[in-house]
Amino acid sequence: MKDKSNRGKPAIRLNTKSQHAAYFMPMLESLATHEGLNEVLKSRICKACDLLDSGVPLFPNTFRKQHTVAHVLNSFSPLTAEELAAKEDVLALAGRIVSLRSFGKVIFFHLMDASGRLQCYGAKEQLGDAGYAVIKKLEVGDIVGVRGSLFRTRTGELTISCAVLTLLTRSMRPLPEKYHGLKDMETRYRQRYVDLIVTPRSREIFIKRSLIVREFRRFMEDNGFMEVETPMMQPMPGGATARPFATHHNALDLQLYMRIAPELYLKRLLVGGFEKVFELNRNFRNEGIDTRHNPEFTMCEFYWAYATFEDLMDFTERLFAHLAKIVCNSTVIPCQGKEIDLTPGRWKRLSFHSALRELGGYPEDFYNNFNKLAAYIRERGEKATENECLSKLQAKLFDLDVEPKLLQPHFIYHYPTEISPLSRRNDYMPELTDRFELFIAGRELSNAFSELNDPVDQRLRFQDQAREKEAGDDEAHSMDEDYLRALEYGMPPAAGQGIGIDRLVMLLTDSASIREVILFPLLRPEF
Repeated sequence: MKDKSNRGKPAIRLNTKSQHAAYFMPMLESLATHEGLNEVLKSRICKACDLLDSGVPLFPNTFRKQHTVAHVLNSFSPLTAEELAAKEDVLALAGRIVSLRSFGKVIFFHLMDASGRLQCYGAKEQLGDAGYAVIKKLEVGDIVGVRGSLFRTRTGELTISCAVLTLLTRSMRPLPEKYHGLKDMETRYRQRYVDLIVTPRSREIFIKRSLIVREFRRFMEDNGFMEVETPMMQPMPGGATARPFATHHNALDLQLYMRIAPELYLKRLLVGGFEKVFELNRNFRNEGIDTRHNPEFTMCEFYWAYATFEDLMDFTERLFAHLAKIVCNSTVIPCQGKEIDLTPGRWKRLSFHSALRELGGYPEDFYNNFNKLAAYIRERGEKATENECLSKLQAKLFDLDVEPKLLQPHFIYHYPTEISPLSRRNDYMPELTDRFELFIAGRELSNAFSELNDPVDQRLRFQDQAREKEAGDDEAHSMDEDYLRALEYGMPPAAGQGIGIDRLVMLLTDSASIREVILFPLLRPEF
């Protein structure tokens, strides 16, 4: 009987008789099936076989890195060629080869580590026949360790002369071309590991993101806030109006939800006696994906007992200005070809209905007329049902025609009570809440309000939300009896705020899409 196990598999032929060729066949078969196999990949495999045949391991862990490129550049860049020649420092660096040029019996290449890149020089005279045979098989993308001293080339470039060169990791795939890089955006996001190698701006964005998060945390702690952690899996989704992701706990046979916000747990801590708390948290919302939304995102929520939403406005101006100075060295920052001024005191404050009139250009008798407004919303291609309240339609009108105009920082405050189920009513206008949203560069970055701490009023709001959920609103808030019980013990008057970290990073790095600032954004499966 004929063996049918290989039927349908692509036939792969390598231009080598190496005994190690069979080792690479599973990888080559997968490449041929899913992506296509070209001559460049085959050539790399053949060279890898040659290295193994000559006794050179492809993935050793024998070299110990002792210095970084940044250390070398900072310590030795000021020195002249003569001063370098007088030095006896032997440096040990490791990193990826990102460029390589061969000239007879010498090779120049640039080595890149996490801190920068440095030119390296390898010559047969120094490395010997065996060492030079290895270096001739190197490819752009390989990770190597080098040991040697510094000198300057004829052009004055600081260069390390390799007395020892060790192959540490063989790169089986070629990097994108130097001058083209990764142009396809989805490929950049899907293969972020390649994007970080070949796109300096991507590395810069995520270095800045780390700095932003670190400084954000430091600012909160310096202002007396304590960092806490709350559950990411919750028996009831709460703290925002959004559709949750559901999961299941097998041992307890319990339906759970990935949190859409940590708000209700953080406010329980105010009941418990903590007066300033914050959490840098991951949230999950089962919603669409676009340049501003990713289903998994990072936010900071914080709560401040005995404060009001107006206190948070002042606090936010100071926070953003501090971060801008640290990250951008100025409170005036570039944003998609324009300048945004984050200097405290220059932020605009406008009520929700005033924004509809002054920025949207709509008269009061229009945005307060349900039928006219619903018809207009439908004309604009948005959903507007008979079950929706007038305030929801006004919010949609705001999103369509006001939000895109808010380039400079705007606090939009006094949102209608109907669309603010967790916010405190204004003492003089109970149809409105002491709530604001912060808009910069035409997008929302923050939501904040004076907290509702009346358990009776909160129960009535939850009941209204429950009726909306029964009417088909998947994003309506659920009734949370334990949270109501906490309020019945007494929560001090307080203010709370959530700031989207991803959108904040977009702002401070001048990035147009949220996918630019998330290392691994959600994408459809490739295979």
